Amino acid sequence: MIVKRSDIIIRRAAQFLVTGILAAVAFLCVFPLIYVTANTFMPASEINRYYSALGGSEGVSFHLIPDQLSMEGYLDVFFRQPEYMVKFWNSMFITVSILLGQITVSTLAGYAFAKLRFPFRDGLFFIYIVFMMLPYLVTLVPNELVIRNLGLLDTHAAIILPAIFSPFGVFIMRQVIAAIPNELLEASHLDGAGYVRTFFHIILPQSKAGIAALVVLSFIDSWNIMEQALIFLNDAGKYPLSVFLTFVNTQKIDVLFVCSVLAIVPVMLLFFFFEEEFTAGIEYMGFQ
Repeated sequence: MIVKRSDIIIRRAAQFLVTGILAAVAFLCVFPLIYVTANTFMPASEINRYYSALGGSEGVSFHLIPDQLSMEGYLDVFFRQPEYMVKFWNSMFITVSILLGQITVSTLAGYAFAKLRFPFRDGLFFIYIVFMMLPYLVTLVPNELVIRNLGLLDTHAAIILPAIFSPFGVFIMRQVIAAIPNELLEASHLDGAGYVRTFFHIILPQSKAGIAALVVLSFIDSWNIMEQALIFLNDAGKYPLSVFLTFVNTQKIDVLFVCSVLAIVPVMLLFFFFEEEFTAGIEYMGFQ
């Protein structure tokens, strides 16, 4: 088959155009991170000169390249003012606790909804889906009443416990486990394995990609938690880092830039470590 030179030129031009568009979109996605990181190396005087109107009605000057390199912001956050690192570790404690609890509950419930037979199974899963689509504000008052009656207000448990039982994690793991061939489970039962042994030796190893996807998505959602902290916590010392980042117009701007980078790093590291598993897990999330 003879390919015309004009067809080759058109094909290469189309590839070049698509590559250029994707590169531009990628740059737009990465640029905010570059911008914030560059501003963390500016001294406080320079930041105040360019961003003094931040949070107000006046415009803010665009400034990317520092006039003078400085590590003052990092020194303040890591050494001179430890309250910022306290907020970081508050976020880490809340996020890891939610993550461990959600993985445990979601994998067990997903196994039950996907592979076990019991009355009203499909109806209960439908209710789970309905609750997943409800806005968080709809369940806020019932959660607040339960937490108040349990005496957990102004504790991190008030944020952690409701998030552990999030229906979103159950939905993901149900979809992932439903894709596991039933023949594997039947062979396991023929070998004398019960439900518990089948769960640990068949279900969990076959669900690694889905669990990795749940880890990344749950971590991001929990790391950015804000409304729950503002409502359930009265002590500002227990606030996560995400709450601090919302007070743009009341905080030191140089410290705010450093804390913004500090908030981004854990999510980026998590995604880099679980990139392949996360991508594979997303493929299982269609309705079965």
